[in-house]
Amino acid sequence: MSVLAPDAVEGLFDQIAPIYDDLNDQLSFGLHRIWKRMAVKWSGAKAGDRVLDLCCGSGDLAFLLTKAVGSKGKVIGLDRSQALLAVAADRTRHSASAQVIDWQRGDALDLPFPADYFDAATLGYGLRNVPDISAVLQQLQRVLKPGAKAAILDMHRPYAPVLRQFQQFYLDRWVVPAAAARDCAAEYEYIDASLEVFPQGHQQVELAIAAGFQQAKHYELAAGLMGVLVVEA
Repeated sequence: MSVLAPDAVEGLFDQIAPIYDDLNDQLSFGLHRIWKRMAVKWSGAKAGDRVLDLCCGSGDLAFLLTKAVGSKGKVIGLDRSQALLAVAADRTRHSASAQVIDWQRGDALDLPFPADYFDAATLGYGLRNVPDISAVLQQLQRVLKPGAKAAILDMHRPYAPVLRQFQQFYLDRWVVPAAAARDCAAEYEYIDASLEVFPQGHQQVELAIAAGFQQAKHYELAAGLMGVLVVEA
């Protein structure tokens, strides 16, 4: 469960929307782009598919998905933050993917799509911020076709104590100061609190199976600092 109410999370991302992409590059040393490509591959999205990028933010995963589905496919990017969707839409105007992507404002707890609608899905850095993880997983399972996969990428608390210490040092000495230089320290201080209540990999697998997915597997990335939960409806 998120440490902030949904409206507060939406306000947080609205606030950081103008600097979100640049700061992500700086804070991850560009590695987030590699992890997002891995998530798209694990989603199983292929040419001609209709796919969902849930909690799409500024659209990184959605744009990667357009390459997977091609000109005959469809990508729907959905997010609560109108400001981030505006950034995504602006990026579309400078992209050849404009005819493939549809940006929609919506709630991950109540997806506005029929059952068995999507061939694949991604969710990047969003599950940690929702108020009810189980409910979001149930919604995702509902809108995926039987046998379809979703890849859920996020930050995690690593299991090893030494890596937890490294993560804390990274957050305190690199992330928050870098955000402070952009006048958004408070928004990025929230990461630490959100990680404290975010289920670890094996717990996510249990939640996914309880939500109705037939299969679920969690892959650790960056020594457990990141991870991808791959689920099959």
